[in-house]
Amino acid sequence: MVASVNNTSSAQNTSALSNALGTNKAMGKDDFLKLLVAQLKNQDPLAPQDNTQFVAQLAQFSSLEAAMGTNSRLDSLTAMNQGLANTEVVALVGKTATVKGSLVTATGSGSAVPVSFSLGSSTDSTNVSIQNSSGKVIRTIPIGAHSAGLVKVNWDGRDDAGNVMPAGTYAVSVQAKTKDGSAVSVAQETTGQVKSVAFDKGYPVLTLANGMQVPVSDLLKVESSP
Repeated sequence: MVASVNNTSSAQNTSALSNALGTNKAMGKDDFLKLLVAQLKNQDPLAPQDNTQFVAQLAQFSSLEAAMGTNSRLDSLTAMNQGLANTEVVALVGKTATVKGSLVTATGSGSAVPVSFSLGSSTDSTNVSIQNSSGKVIRTIPIGAHSAGLVKVNWDGRDDAGNVMPAGTYAVSVQAKTKDGSAVSVAQETTGQVKSVAFDKGYPVLTLANGMQVPVSDLLKVESSP
């Protein structure tokens, strides 16, 4: 007879706990309280919960509530710090920034256009190609062998025939090889004035005057605009 009472009580407990928790797998303080109340209502009358267990569960509930409060305060601090960080990024507008990228801007006057990139290892041959907006290579600049590290080159804003290219944005590609013809890794850089900052992607994105858009994590250097 006792076994029958225990089986019935166990089934009732399982059903009550399921109803209290619902389908939500992530327990919060409200779920924990529902669970505690359901457990008290449906405990086995022949083996009720002792005081020690009850106090221990209340202590767990208090700890959970304190942890929820801590998380809420941390979320507020995170939001505040993000706001401060966004304010600092907005201050970059109007300044000259060097970022990871491959675009450069020509003025259309034939003045020098700086090109920068970093080589992963020493090269035996290095060529810099300039492409127009249509993807056509209009200038190839052979600069020979170079050691690993930062390389700076000036493009004179002209094509291979010596014609001055119109003002606009041009893409730079670098072909770097070792003596045996193996390719060398290249990390390209571009410099331009920061025109705007956007936050719609969940992180700051810089837009330069040459049209390049890069995440602020690709920022390498900032200078005051002349």
